[in-house]
Amino acid sequence: MAYDELHGADGTVHPAYQAYVEWLTTVPAEVLQNKRVEADLLFRRLGITFAVYGDESGVERAIPFDIIPRILSASAWQKVATGCVQRVKALNMFLHDVYHDQEIIQAGIIPAEQVLSNPAYRPEMQGIDLPGRIYAHVAGVDVVKVSDTEFYVLEDNLRTPSGVSYMLENRRMMMRLFPELFSRIQVAPVEHYPDLLLESLRAMSPVPTSAPVTVLLTPGAYNSAYFEHAFLAQQMGIELVEGQDLFVRDAVVYMRTTQGPQRVDVIYRRLDDDFLDPLAFRKDSMLGVPGLLGAYKAGNVTLANAIGTGVADDKSTYVHVPDMIRFYLGEEPILANVPTFRLSRADDLCYVLANLPELVVKEVHGSGGYGMLVGPKSTQAEIEEFRLRILQNPDNYIAQPTLALSTCPTLVAEGIAPRHVDLRPYVISGTDTRVVPGGLTRVALREGSLVVNSSQGGGTKDTWILEDGTC
Repeated sequence: MAYDELHGADGTVHPAYQAYVEWLTTVPAEVLQNKRVEADLLFRRLGITFAVYGDESGVERAIPFDIIPRILSASAWQKVATGCVQRVKALNMFLHDVYHDQEIIQAGIIPAEQVLSNPAYRPEMQGIDLPGRIYAHVAGVDVVKVSDTEFYVLEDNLRTPSGVSYMLENRRMMMRLFPELFSRIQVAPVEHYPDLLLESLRAMSPVPTSAPVTVLLTPGAYNSAYFEHAFLAQQMGIELVEGQDLFVRDAVVYMRTTQGPQRVDVIYRRLDDDFLDPLAFRKDSMLGVPGLLGAYKAGNVTLANAIGTGVADDKSTYVHVPDMIRFYLGEEPILANVPTFRLSRADDLCYVLANLPELVVKEVHGSGGYGMLVGPKSTQAEIEEFRLRILQNPDNYIAQPTLALSTCPTLVAEGIAPRHVDLRPYVISGTDTRVVPGGLTRVALREGSLVVNSSQGGGTKDTWILEDGTC
């Protein structure tokens, strides 16, 4: 039975939602529906859309936005925030270790082949010393709530985590639609995220200067997350650049400007490793900057996130994160992993094949809700087809029990109804590790669905963290 974030087992409203529900009972249903239409129109007018790869229509879509907020108490958030910070600290230490002394491998905690044979492992990064030993400057940790005090981590996103623009725009939208609520309910702010990010990026500049030149590198307007790239660059007050706007001379990166070349110190890159430098990675890349890896190795530019971070957010690595926390920090994990079967193990494989209808199976390198099987929601034919895929390459999959993701009140065509949600808080690492009080709540809008990804029909909500002293 899924945990209901609105109501307790006895039907009473949970304290975190009480003030909101009191307000909600005074609002006619048609007003809410009108507000939802207004939000949809505003999002389209602002150009807040995303593209779905593989969609032959090529039409960009607006992510559905639910005007009923997801509300968490200060104490619940404290557990999530401290757990995410702990996790990202350990992951950054792991990344430094695997590209240097590899102590965790020598200790037998993670098999060498799992790291060194991982497609996301970049031998080019071996021995490179990064400012502050920070690899994942921005991380998104996907968290689900299963009881009043219990949270699980579904996965870590360390390469180019997306979605933070929706967190910010969702809050703006709610403040525009319901300004009276924010004087009635004390909600922790998220608007300072761009300033916090810029401050952290500048602090990692390889060159001591009072104003490090920072840019955001985008693949261009056809990328599915281009809106976010443009939005964040504008919010941080930095240049949005493509590969052709940068060049490398004498192992230093420069930006082309109307006043002549300008040295670049920090690149917040939203471009995958393979496309960053055609001289080092994919030779056919037209998106990157020739010579960028050389400048990076010379210590003349900081890349956020670092090249090679993908080895830490691979789903086969995920199962080892609790052990990383114990190994590097000497602490017990605050947030638990979902129990996970590794299909590379014969016993796990046999169990999973015998219980596919009850499990969720994921590709190790998959993302966006693709390459996965949700057993309880799949047909027998889909299960059997997935069984064949597993047998062809068991090492490519992990499996987990079907978690009863918590539900939140959501405005649907029939009125307000519970829908399953998850949460992606954003952790920023610089001179210290911090997390903005909120994050992106994704909601599975289809009744009974557990898939929250926007590419699979999910939507988003504003996430309200109640400040201390409010319930």
